[in-house]
Amino acid sequence: MKLSIERSALLKAVSQAQSVVERRNTIPILANVLIDAESEHVHFRATDLDIEVLDKAVAQVEQIGATTVSAVTLHEIIRKLPDGALVTLNDDPSKGRLSVEAGRSIFSLATLPKEDFPVMANSEYAANFSAPASLLRRLFDKSKFAMSTEETRYYLNGVYMHVADSEGGQVLRCVATDGHRLARVDAEIPDGASDLPGVIVPRKTVGELRKLLDNDEMQIAVSVSETKIRFATPEITLTSKVIDGTFPDYARVIPKGNSRKMEVDANEFAKAVDRVSTVSSERSRAVKLSLDEDRLILSVNSPDSGTAEEELSVAYGDEKLDIGFNAKYLLEIASQVDRENAVFLFNSSGDPTMMREGNDISAIYVVMPMRV
Repeated sequence: MKLSIERSALLKAVSQAQSVVERRNTIPILANVLIDAESEHVHFRATDLDIEVLDKAVAQVEQIGATTVSAVTLHEIIRKLPDGALVTLNDDPSKGRLSVEAGRSIFSLATLPKEDFPVMANSEYAANFSAPASLLRRLFDKSKFAMSTEETRYYLNGVYMHVADSEGGQVLRCVATDGHRLARVDAEIPDGASDLPGVIVPRKTVGELRKLLDNDEMQIAVSVSETKIRFATPEITLTSKVIDGTFPDYARVIPKGNSRKMEVDANEFAKAVDRVSTVSSERSRAVKLSLDEDRLILSVNSPDSGTAEEELSVAYGDEKLDIGFNAKYLLEIASQVDRENAVFLFNSSGDPTMMREGNDISAIYVVMPMRV
């Protein structure tokens, strides 16, 4: 195999591959990226056996062929090469070496046979549809903060993507929760997505997917089966196993009768929570919200480090209410608001609170209160 490729194209392909590779693994081949040169393109494939990413880049191929080399080492080399460099990759199977040349720099890297590289089995996909990158980005970006990191509740370690019924008909919905807070985000259902089986997209896959969604004009081809999900652009294909588990009935924890309504500038609210929580103890980070007519007082009382209080003007016309929350959860929820105003709907100091953006119910958030 011998090919020449522009440094920026190579860096883009290899950086996606090396981020999928697990740093610590007991199977040497899984640390490698499979480089497969065809007539005018070169493919870069990496996997951790749960996720597989396949990148396609344009190259001048002198000799077709394939080999595998350390993904992290190759990425570090390419990253440190000067902008605009033309990189030549030349594989010598007899020596088990891949030479990387750019200008006066020459590297020789150990390779492993391409035959040892595991390729993820193809799946029969039940649903195939196309969605704008901006739609998928909103669904996952607004919900992923609520994913659980507890390994024992593995079925919460991802975003539940499914088709749901809403007031206006069927929607494509993403839900995430860790038991303390919940995010539910809806989008218009793309053509062909109505047969989508509900799947839990793992946390690592959600992170890798984000790299495909920066271009608003891009259409992403999505394929879903009971066990796998695939996202594809013309250059990159990301295939992942889904979490084998049942997502809980999240509708039960979304409060229905919360009638006490507070409207507040989301940005001002987040800044005020951040300021007063500076003195809260790290373990609980509890912030107390004291609501009275058109007035909100945020306060923290930490025996170890002191107290803090800040007053905000809000729109609130119900009876007095004192309620406490984890500051981190409030900040994360407030940061999801794209408009100016956040609307909080309370019931009592012991019940879950709901938040939405203005009158928009396509994204709602639920947070459990704390004792303060």
